[in-house]
Amino acid sequence: MPTKTLIIVDFQKEWQDKDSDYFVGDLSKLLNKTNQLIDYCRQEKYQIIFIKHVEKGSTTAFVENFQNTELLTGLHFENTDIIVKKNKISAFYQTDLATYLTNVNELVIGGLLTNLCVRSLAQDAYDRDFAITLITDCCQANSEEIHNFTIKDLQETREEIKFLTLSQFTKE
Repeated sequence: MPTKTLIIVDFQKEWQDKDSDYFVGDLSKLLNKTNQLIDYCRQEKYQIIFIKHVEKGSTTAFVENFQNTELLTGLHFENTDIIVKKNKISAFYQTDLATYLTNVNELVIGGLLTNLCVRSLAQDAYDRDFAITLITDCCQANSEEIHNFTIKDLQETREEIKFLTLSQFTKE
């Protein structure tokens, strides 16, 4: 069993749909860096989990079984990877995520949005005593200002979490 897990949060098509209220713009640079992270972690034998958000009862965004809830095109997902569906901001709340983390002691996290689902996962994992590394340039919020504030706030309130760029992490 792997003791290290990479969790990629909400890398879904909803964020790229220009007609969606959740449109965040061009994700090509983020996708490229995240694919590098996935490839590195796969090579290092990490367990890889993708979190997908599905909004219960929604008919407009993150609709279950709708194309916008699918993983982003080009994301380096493989059939051996795990998908965990969530209905709330927390990836732990009423999901089976914890069952995949039984023997895991280290989590590496990237995803969307930094200030919501990524932050919630990091905080919840912190409260469960995981060693956590957040890859800052594999995360994005609605704005750089919000992203930077969230990282700074987490650094000040969760000092044990490591905050690294992709290049720092792959050289560690």
